[in-house]
Amino acid sequence: MKYSNDKLKPSFRLKYTKVLCLKSIFFLLVSSCSFAQPIEESSTNIDSIENTEKKIIVGAQKMDVILPLLKGKSVGIVGNQSSLVNEIHLVDTLLNSGVHVKSVFSPEHGFRGQADAGELISNQTDKKTGLPIISLYGKNKKPKNAQLAGIDILVFDLQDVGVRFYTYISTLHYVMEACAENNIALIVLDRPNPNGHYIDGPILESKYKSFVGMHPIPIVHGMTIAEYAKMINGEHWLENDVQCDLTVVSCDNYSHQTAYSLPIPPSPNLKSDVSIQLYPSLCLLEATTVSVGRGTNEPFEIYGHPQFPKTEFSFTPKSGPGSKSPKHQDVLCYGYNLNDSMYTRMNQLDLSFVMNAKNQLNGKLFVDRASFFNLLAGNSTLLKQVESGMSEDEIRATWKEGLDQFSEIRSKYLMYE
Repeated sequence: MKYSNDKLKPSFRLKYTKVLCLKSIFFLLVSSCSFAQPIEESSTNIDSIENTEKKIIVGAQKMDVILPLLKGKSVGIVGNQSSLVNEIHLVDTLLNSGVHVKSVFSPEHGFRGQADAGELISNQTDKKTGLPIISLYGKNKKPKNAQLAGIDILVFDLQDVGVRFYTYISTLHYVMEACAENNIALIVLDRPNPNGHYIDGPILESKYKSFVGMHPIPIVHGMTIAEYAKMINGEHWLENDVQCDLTVVSCDNYSHQTAYSLPIPPSPNLKSDVSIQLYPSLCLLEATTVSVGRGTNEPFEIYGHPQFPKTEFSFTPKSGPGSKSPKHQDVLCYGYNLNDSMYTRMNQLDLSFVMNAKNQLNGKLFVDRASFFNLLAGNSTLLKQVESGMSEDEIRATWKEGLDQFSEIRSKYLMYE
């Protein structure tokens, strides 16, 4: 199924849900998230096609489960713009329900999700509620003991996209570690993973551990964030083998094969279902001289470079919200438009983008950024394989043993089919 640019450019480009899934037979599975109060069953009508599947109920919607856990407690929230309940922010929902919210912790991109990738975010005060917002990005990636003082329980609600170098799972690690060290309970409110239907990529080697990859997992891990939290605990990945007092609030009516269209961008440059599907593959180009469309209306749906051969498609990155200093700013780039193509539901990483860029630029792909590529890849092997001219199938074959081993570990923590 294809989506043209016209269909993907209303004021909010993530409002469509049209993805074809395979589950015994092909059928249309609509999984848009309405954030209504918890219900047992309902139907959704998309383009006049009756959908008999049940709506997904995300963890944050299950207030009948959440509120009793928070009664009489001093609560901290780890959230951002994706932490919504019926289009109302989780913080506001809990305050309106009489919960004592003491402070808010925000990940990369900030509490409102408007900061650039890698942009340092300072602590601030939420104008609407007056609550202190503590940044967990920059030098303060792990909540400090003083910042947790007086908090009985933390609630973690972030929309992840199921990719190792998407830093919300690194924030999860440090939050779990801080909770364990301070005897604070943690509740993770689960949300579907839009890339949760497959696993792929090389396993991270320990010497390449960083904030864009902290654990020995593949690039695409195929787990929801609550499943991932269970894995962090179960595999003893926290420092000094500490264990977090963890409670997860699961989604209802979700499976790993469910196609899920995010109701709000999880970060400034993932604006569409197509970009979220392409992100695991195109993000490797972030460590090169190639632009992936930051500073345009189609980030992670296009890629190009000023020195690529002239084609019919071109773009010029501009400074703006979410991309204040994009690569090749104000310079015309020639390249490739992927948003009207097959990339609406991917089942594996696509290395052809990196390979094509390498061939087009004749050795000018990295310019001293190879070390960052290795951090994203989780090893130095992938770069050598690409530069040696190995085929994608040959490279993929080297991942099999690691993926098989990870699949076994992953199976212990899955909450959904």
